[in-house]
Amino acid sequence: MSSRPRVHLFHEGMTNTVDVTIPVKPEAAAALGDPRNREAVGRLVSRVLRPGAAPSPLAQAIAAMKAEARAADLTDGDIDAELAAYNAERRGTRKKR
Repeated sequence: MSSRPRVHLFHEGMTNTVDVTIPVKPEAAAALGDPRNREAVGRLVSRVLRPGAAPSPLAQAIAAMKAEARAADLTDGDIDAELAAYNAERRGTRKKR
């Protein structure tokens, strides 16, 4: 059995909820001592794990960019090289303070 604290989540203000117990780090357990934090975490977990939840707009944008890159026959290595060149160029053109 894990020695990490377990936090019991309960959503008082929400209807149709159930209690769950999840393992968390001690710092998280301390933060979840506040009922407002527990309620916010409960809403977040429910939103993230709801069946049929669509990907976030960010995840959708990343997936679209990946599809475009694949359609252009770009590999992960090609993309990494482009990003490295871009970052090197930016560092070279920055003004020093």
